Amino acid sequence: MSGAEDDPGGEPPCFAQNLVGGHIVDAQTWADVAQFRKSDRARLYALRKELSQDELAGQAAVAMATLTRVLGDVAGQTVAGYWPIRGELDLQPWLRRAIAAGAQVALPVVVEKGRAVAFHLWHPGAKMTRGIWNIPVPAEARAVTPDIVIAPLLGVDDGCYRLGNGGGYYDMTLAGLAPRPRVIGVGHDFCPVQTIFPQPWDVPMDEVILGDGSHVRRAA
Repeated sequence: MSGAEDDPGGEPPCFAQNLVGGHIVDAQTWADVAQFRKSDRARLYALRKELSQDELAGQAAVAMATLTRVLGDVAGQTVAGYWPIRGELDLQPWLRRAIAAGAQVALPVVVEKGRAVAFHLWHPGAKMTRGIWNIPVPAEARAVTPDIVIAPLLGVDDGCYRLGNGGGYYDMTLAGLAPRPRVIGVGHDFCPVQTIFPQPWDVPMDEVILGDGSHVRRAA
């Protein structure tokens, strides 16, 4: 799921205070935070581009091994993964193994811009089509509710708040899921940042797994 700028799903703030993503925020504060995030995204995207294909594959392999250790038996569970774009870690081999072990796997699908995504069932060999932003999605729309959501990270801060591509889709989606699934952010070894200056609509990850094998649980 991708987007050009931070968009929490509301109107952009244009007065001293305004409603953004259902929350009242100070316009200048949000403008400063949005500019900071835009700059940090550019820095992190540049780091991704420096990775060779072997380095990228190596970090993905380590992250998948850590996922296996952390999650254990996933039989009978519905796991929402993602289709990798823009240098994200490719977890497709792990998703295939999860299906072989008895799990269901789904991929996020943007049904309407600015709205929460749906999760549609996927399996190896499934017919795919191009969704919004040209991201491959299952051609057959079989929506499910996930028990586990694996979210790609561009950055992640000390509070396990995620910096993504900027569309705000994961935050909107996770905020509306009940019961809340177990949410695991997965990213490169350089993802950690001190803070993304989380806003009221930002939803933290429960756990974070990185390409160096790091595994962090959010403090209760």
